[in-house]
Amino acid sequence: MRKKWWLLSLSALFALLLIAGCGSDTKETTDTPDEGETSQSDGESETTSFEPGSYEDGLYFAQEDDFSENSGWKYMVTLEVEDGEIVSAEWNGAHKNGGVDKITSSSSGEYGMVENGDAQSEWHEQAELTEAYLLETQDPTAIEYSSDEGHTDAISGVSIHVAEFFDLAKEALANGPVERGMYKDGAYYAEEDDFSEDSGWKYTASLTVVNGYIVAADWNGIHEDGGDDKDTVSANGEYGMVENGGAQSEWHEQAELAEAYLLETQDPTAIEYTSDDGHTDAISGVTIHVSEFFELAEAALADAK
Repeated sequence: MRKKWWLLSLSALFALLLIAGCGSDTKETTDTPDEGETSQSDGESETTSFEPGSYEDGLYFAQEDDFSENSGWKYMVTLEVEDGEIVSAEWNGAHKNGGVDKITSSSSGEYGMVENGDAQSEWHEQAELTEAYLLETQDPTAIEYSSDEGHTDAISGVSIHVAEFFDLAKEALANGPVERGMYKDGAYYAEEDDFSEDSGWKYTASLTVVNGYIVAADWNGIHEDGGDDKDTVSANGEYGMVENGGAQSEWHEQAELAEAYLLETQDPTAIEYTSDDGHTDAISGVTIHVSEFFELAEAALADAK
């Protein structure tokens, strides 16, 4: 009898330990996401809903963060919503060298996708078909791609990759309405009147404005003796500001940082100088004098207000 009682007690103790162990495993699995999973706090907490007829009225805008290393272009999308529906959509692009926008370049024949690339129609014409598809579906997620590059068979007459447009449309709608920028759309350019007596260079600034925003800015220079522009001379190592002058980076690299600062601030007067020569501490990584660029940008935008 005592032996039987002892066996029953041992069985009960084992059962309790088993139950406790299972409870511990369940808690650990529930509280800790598996590797590769993302909790709500790690990313977007909610998925944006793209329901036709439910959009907030207003103007929407989004642009890519960087210019393409291959083509030099970056894309932007402008949408207008009235009574909850998308009533207009514009897919455009700006080049890292400034100048006219991609619609203008394509419409004028300068881009030349038919002549140079044997396309069935020009870029701006295919962009218009893509925009029309969004106006019809009212949903930037209602598109199926046929390639990793973002081509589609859903839009007749379109052979270009369209993922950039629909991704930016999603981003614009997710971010909500924005105010239009302060400038008139267009291409703006200014250059110094004279070549420097010391260096032989004179500076130029070329800007692109889309939806009122400066979307591209190029600071460059031309030499009185002709030849390549300053960007090119610096990029190929001929200018040699690092090797010959002990600079922390080449001229074109520092110029790009100055350009990025203008794209961020959208105001060429929003820069403070630390010397009469036009140096600044406002732009990390820049030791060259930058006043020439911002003064030229201000002059170029004088007619854009």
